[in-house]
Amino acid sequence: MILAAASLLAVAQPAALPPPDEPRIAYAPVLVAGAEPEGAVPDTRPLTPAIRPLDRAAANALREEGEGLRIGRVDVLEGGKLLLTNGVATVDGASGGGLARWATIGGRQVAGGIGLSAHATAIALPDFGWRSYGVLAGIGDRVELSVARADFDTRDVGAVLGIGQGYTFNVDTFGAKLRVAGDLVYGPGWLPQIAVGIEHKRSRDGALVRALGAADDTGMDYTLSATKLLLARSLLVSATLRYTAANELGLLGFGSAAGAGHRLHFEGSLGYQLSRRAVVGAEYRTKPDNLGLGDDDWMDIFAAYALTDHLTLTAAYVDLGSIATIPDQRGGFVSAQVAF
Repeated sequence: MILAAASLLAVAQPAALPPPDEPRIAYAPVLVAGAEPEGAVPDTRPLTPAIRPLDRAAANALREEGEGLRIGRVDVLEGGKLLLTNGVATVDGASGGGLARWATIGGRQVAGGIGLSAHATAIALPDFGWRSYGVLAGIGDRVELSVARADFDTRDVGAVLGIGQGYTFNVDTFGAKLRVAGDLVYGPGWLPQIAVGIEHKRSRDGALVRALGAADDTGMDYTLSATKLLLARSLLVSATLRYTAANELGLLGFGSAAGAGHRLHFEGSLGYQLSRRAVVGAEYRTKPDNLGLGDDDWMDIFAAYALTDHLTLTAAYVDLGSIATIPDQRGGFVSAQVAF
């Protein structure tokens, strides 16, 4: 009898509340008027939303652990970025959209980490062939360092131009990029990620490019880029100003013996994200014509797909216009990038 009375007394008493300094999580069913059981003690603690706005620091804290290598306080090859927000490899070797440079930092690392990526690209044109390959490192999602080699096969045009059947021009590009403001994904929608960069380019055909009229076989490009991914609209917008004297990206040297030099040029990209793994878009890149060969601006329509978290394939239709007096150079662009 005593045990039964104790049990009834325990049931009749209201449940004890948690300590008052512990906030109450508010879910929709709890907020319905009259949802609390009759006789319950009112809970006057402040409500805390179940879902908070996600900022960059919180997003980094939620990334999966256990990947990569940690050396001291530095996460090496751990990843953590949203898919495709590291960009793909440009023809110059930096991260971007293929033809145009973006303000993105390559590699899948976030703040405090180190990431790496490598790429191989091919462009098939009616009269020429392009191959490029390179590697880059991203440091703390703040600094990008890249190196790339591009080979330009003249095929039959080489014989017509008197430089030899299938002669191949080569250029090496060493790049650096620094994110100075903003964030690609997070932060105010009006503030893009902004980056400054330099590229040192070196033609491996010095004597020939000078004979063709170039002033030098080495040169520097200076860039200012702004890029923003508007997640609510699945839209990426990017613009770059490039101060350059490169002829055909440096393959035909820099400037001209007649005095043409550095000029300001524009690169723009517009992309639409179909899913977290797929994006389509278009790019436009203006170029100098220092040698008077009638070189045109470049443009493309591209699609990129992340097959895995680390492997991305890009395909595009490119219109490179006239190259070295040969018009209608339109064809296919394919690139593969591995990133960590």
